[in-house]
Amino acid sequence: MTKALVLGGTRFFGVQLVESLLQQGVEVTVASRGNVEDPFGDKVSRIKVDRLDVGDMQKNFVHTDWDIVFDQICYSSQEAIDTIDVFAGKTKKYVFTSSKSVYELGGGEQGFIEEYFNPFEYNLNIGPKEDFSYGEGKRQAEVAFFSRAPFPVVAVRFPIVIGINDYTDRLNYYIKKVRDQADIHLVNLEAAIDFISEEEAGDFLAWVGQSDFEGPINATSNGNVKIGELLAYIEEKVGKSAIVVADTKEESDSPYNISKTWLISNEKAERQGYEFRELKEYLPSLIEEALIKINTK
Repeated sequence: MTKALVLGGTRFFGVQLVESLLQQGVEVTVASRGNVEDPFGDKVSRIKVDRLDVGDMQKNFVHTDWDIVFDQICYSSQEAIDTIDVFAGKTKKYVFTSSKSVYELGGGEQGFIEEYFNPFEYNLNIGPKEDFSYGEGKRQAEVAFFSRAPFPVVAVRFPIVIGINDYTDRLNYYIKKVRDQADIHLVNLEAAIDFISEEEAGDFLAWVGQSDFEGPINATSNGNVKIGELLAYIEEKVGKSAIVVADTKEESDSPYNISKTWLISNEKAERQGYEFRELKEYLPSLIEEALIKINTK
């Protein structure tokens, strides 16, 4: 039986990853600080560990071995290097959750392909996550893994993950703004953005972990929406019109506020055999479900 360790599998699409692995008959161990109660009951084993304390990691994983390690919570080169030291000789494969943010804003209508950021040719700068922006931290983590890991590595580059269990409340932010008739600051309603659902994100991680693939790979639902289209979906479900305030800068509290189209291509993953969902087929029902949940709180 395949043995998998999931670093950070107790919320959002980490839960979906664990569920997908269990459905595949994988023996799963979840490693976390133990601050969030998970829904898995006796279906998984658990290790309580501080991901940011390399000594604690080494102590807890000293006599372990895994077929796959899934890392949901690595944000810098230093964290990646510490993790490599912990798991060297203890895993056959490592799947790291990276981000679309390794690409600069843009990508055009076709979207960035993986080669637009090549971690094998990027300079390594070792430091903790406080030393980097989010995007640069993910770049540096990829560089560290691919340049120093003695085991095969996959870096999965997700766009924004959306779902009913999204603790960041980014989609809910816009739903609440429309419902409450509050101002929404946006730079460009014509800018297009892509997403992946929490179910799809978890399933893809489990799938690529069991595949022979190594290297960076994008994973996103098929299709995209313009910011204006997204608001139109929300307006339809809420029954009110959005109050959009044109702005000249990207407001930090407006999570999808981008100045130009920013997309990634999932062609490589599709060539590997993964079938993605159509964004516009599930987005309206997700908005409706999220609205019901918001209104019942």
